[in-house]
Parts: sequence; C-alpha cells; structure tokens
Amino acid sequence: MTKKIYLIRHGQTEYNKKGVVQGSGIDSDLNETGRAQANAFYNTYQHVHFDKIYVSALKRTHQSVQSFLDRSLPYEILSDLNEISWGKREGIPVDEEGDAYYHQMLDSWRAGKTDVAIEGGENPEQVAERIRRALDHILKQQEEDQILICMHGRAMRVMLSVMLNYPLRCMDMFEHTNLCLYQLTYSGSMFKVDKYNDISHL
Repeated sequence: MTKKIYLIRHGQTEYNKKGVVQGSGIDSDLNETGRAQANAFYNTYQHVHFDKIYVSALKRTHQSVQSFLDRSLPYEILSDLNEISWGKREGIPVDEEGDAYYHQMLDSWRAGKTDVAIEGGENPEQVAERIRRALDHILKQQEEDQILICMHGRAMRVMLSVMLNYPLRCMDMFEHTNLCLYQLTYSGSMFKVDKYNDISHL
C-alpha cells in the first residue's frame, strides 16, 4: 500500500509578509506573492496525477491549490489540518514584548514542555492529536496512491514529527517557507522523506 504524499505549506499572505502572528483564528487570503507561488507550484506539478487533495478549513490553503481544484480533482476539507491556535496573540503585530513571549514559548516546547499552551490557544500535543486523526483518515483511503496536502507552517512541523516518529520537542528541525514542498513515500508502515523543504519550483 505505497502512497506518495506531497505536503505543502500555503502561499504567502500579508500577515506572513508583515510578520504578524496568524493561526487558526485568522482566515486570510493569499497576497500577490502567494498567488504567484501557487501558480509556480502548479506549473511544476500539474503533470502529477493526484488522486485526492486535502486542505484545511482555512481559505489560504484552498487558494494555494486552486488551479488543481479548477480541474475538478477530488478534494476534502479537514479542519484537523488547521494551523495551531495562537490564542490571544493572533492578528497582533509583534512588538518587543510579544516577540519575547513567542520565543519563550518556542524555547519551552524545545525543552520538551509540549503540553504548555499559548495563552488562549493550543499546545503542540493538542495539535498532534488532531493531526493524527487527519493522518489516520487519509491513510485509510486505499484507492488514493498520490495525495496532495496543503496546510500550515507550525501544523506541518507537527505533522512531520508525527509521520516520522520524532518527539514534538524536535519539530523545529522541519524547516518551512511559504509554498515549500515535503515529498514523502509511505510504505504501509513507515514514511520516508524524498524532498525536504523544497522550493526549487519557485
């Protein structure tokens, strides 16, 4: 039951450009750069026959694969693929205090305290729980051999940690940029990374 999985992060939004925290509570659109990134990915991978496309419930993921959806390819919205909730920090320009809080939170997670949640938001273990649910659902679809998944930066780090059996404290090793690609092969029992944070299509 081999599967090829193309895992991408959504294209750039104005929040990304301005460095504003953007989590599951911010349903933003791609900006001009993000749309160009989406077109570049499509132009490079339009020849791949995707049996199914999975997106989160946030429209920036839909917009990132819109050219594929316009071809009436099967797709499914899974809210379990949504970005982590950054709670009260979402949508607020990062000042010195906010930046310090953000890095303190990341340091806690890297130290293994992945049960610590952002104020009013989620912790990585809660995200991992729903990511596992989404992944189990995707892998049960036996007729789907080539899959495109579009999701979000922090949630993608959690997804890759879950796929590759890394502890969540190591999730920052999975680097990402807007519209980057991780290509993986699933053998039926384990995942192998074929492409890591690939942006050659951009």
